[in-house]
Amino acid sequence: MDVSGLVWAGTLVALTAVLLVDLLIIGRRPHEPSVRESSLWVAFYVGLALLFGAGVWLTAGASSAGQFYTGWLTEYSLSVDNLFVFVIIMARFGVPRPYQQKVLLIGIVLALVMRGGFIAAGAALISQFSWVFYIFGAFLIYTAINLARQGEPDEDEFSENLLIRWSRRALPISKGYDDAKLTTHENGRRLFTPMLIVMIAIGTTDLIFALDSIPAIFGITQEPYLVFTANVFALMGLRQLYFLLGGLLDRLIYLSYGLAVVLGFIGVKLVLEALADNNLPFINGGKHVGWAPHIPIWLSLLVILGTLGIATIASLVKSARDRRRELAGARR
Repeated sequence: MDVSGLVWAGTLVALTAVLLVDLLIIGRRPHEPSVRESSLWVAFYVGLALLFGAGVWLTAGASSAGQFYTGWLTEYSLSVDNLFVFVIIMARFGVPRPYQQKVLLIGIVLALVMRGGFIAAGAALISQFSWVFYIFGAFLIYTAINLARQGEPDEDEFSENLLIRWSRRALPISKGYDDAKLTTHENGRRLFTPMLIVMIAIGTTDLIFALDSIPAIFGITQEPYLVFTANVFALMGLRQLYFLLGGLLDRLIYLSYGLAVVLGFIGVKLVLEALADNNLPFINGGKHVGWAPHIPIWLSLLVILGTLGIATIASLVKSARDRRRELAGARR
């Protein structure tokens, strides 16, 4: 794709405006969104992504649109998995429900900033060193294996990282949240509220997830414009999706396994592409590996859709069976 500076600027202005509207809504009226409100916002953002993909199709062709849709779906799925950790963090620090959407929005903004930096770094590396695909592919396969072993994160398994523990010890922290402010006054002293610790936990979580998501999207498309917009649209509406799904997140017990398959598939795809374009002297004498196949974008989309669909359906069926067994046991 040949994306002009004017298109980049227009896209950034438009996406920033949408995020500012979301921010103003929270700033004006912190509250827990209803199911209806959350549904409308999620539908709006999904529709916006689909409309953007249609625009890419009209201006850049079906291949670019397919790359955007596949990348967006992958990043959206990884973002949903990110919500599991957000739920644990909110519960761990006892964040009141009306304040949680402010935490989520700030977390999303932090994720956008971090992913923007990783996208720029990744694009620069790929343009200079094609062998970086070997590293990206190996990292995704390693991540997929770990994700399959661990399953969904559990609150009891959540451990505070070094930065959170240091913040608890070094910073003066108040006991209450004081209307979701970062600082408050107690007995004439200015103290940080627990909201700051929550922000640190969310920010470090975003950093870890960005390390997974950026190699994954580069395994689908190397166009920086598509990589960036797919990430932005995947994060839009995540705040409302958090409240819409609610307890449903606990029922998606096989989502991590589905994501592990997706990440493993993209990791293998990256390694095959690296082999096909190989120029490392210690692999096949520095020549391209002829047998390494190119996996078309339509096949990638089918694999990702099919895997996530099977994981979701299997999760809901298993949860429904477990619930019926619990009810039958309670009646006895």
